[in-house]
Amino acid sequence: MSDALECANCGRAIDGAVQKFCPACGQATPVHRIDWHFLAHELEHSVLHMDRGILYSLRELMLRPGRLIRDYLEGRRARQAKPLLLLMVMAAAVVLASKYLVGEGVMDSIPDAAAAAAAQGDAAAPDIQVAMKASKAVADWMSRHFAAITLLLLPIEAAAFRLAFHRVGGLNYPEWLVITAFLTVQTFVFWTLLTLLHRWIPQPQLWAAGLAVLYGIVSLAQFFRGYPRWKSILRAVLGFAIVFVINALLTPMLVLAVAISMHG
Repeated sequence: MSDALECANCGRAIDGAVQKFCPACGQATPVHRIDWHFLAHELEHSVLHMDRGILYSLRELMLRPGRLIRDYLEGRRARQAKPLLLLMVMAAAVVLASKYLVGEGVMDSIPDAAAAAAAQGDAAAPDIQVAMKASKAVADWMSRHFAAITLLLLPIEAAAFRLAFHRVGGLNYPEWLVITAFLTVQTFVFWTLLTLLHRWIPQPQLWAAGLAVLYGIVSLAQFFRGYPRWKSILRAVLGFAIVFVINALLTPMLVLAVAISMHG
C-alpha cells in the first residue's frame, strides 16, 4: 500500500487519515488493501446502495408518482435513482421477462394474417405475405434494439407532452424529458408484471399500455397540484393521444420502407 501521506493515484500530499479523498483527483484516501472486509464494503456501497435507490424510486413512482416526479424536479434527489437508470433497468426487465418467460421478443406478438389470407386463397395473399414479412422484420429489429428505440422515442414523446401542457407549470423541455422518462418507467413496470402473468393475460404489452395511460394521467394530475385537476386530465389525455398518433404513424412507415426494399 502507498504512503498514507500521499495520494496513491496522483501522488499529491494529503492530511493523513482525516482526509477521506484527495483534493486533486478525488481518489479515496488512504488506500486499503483488498481483503474480505474491503470487498464487503464495496458490495455495500457500490451495489446495495444503488439498488436501494432503484427500489425506493420504483415504489414511490407507483405509489406516489406526482410527488416523486415533483421532488426530483425540485432538487430533492438524494434518495432517488436517476430516471435514465430506472428506464434502462426496466427496459432490461421487459426484455428478459419476454425472452425467458414468454420465449419471444418484446415486439413479436403479431397476428399471422398472411398465413390466414393464404389459407383462404385471397388473391392479395402475396402482397399480404410481403407486408407481414416486413412487419416481422421490423418487430425483430425493434426487439433487438428495444432500449435504444426507447431512448430515441423519448424526445418525441416529451415534445408531445410539452405541447399538450403548453404554458402550464413553467417547465422547460429537459424537465419534460425527465417526466416522460418516469412515465415510460411506469409503462415498463406494468409490462414486466403483466408478462409474469402471460399464461392468463394474453398480449401483456397491450394491457400494460392501457394501464400506463390511465396511470400516467393520474400521475400528471397529481404532479400539477394547484392546477385544476380536470384540466390536467384533459391535457394529459391530449398528450397521450399525440404520442399514440405519432407511434401509429412511425411503425407503418417503417414497415412500408422495409416492404418496398423487399420488393426491390
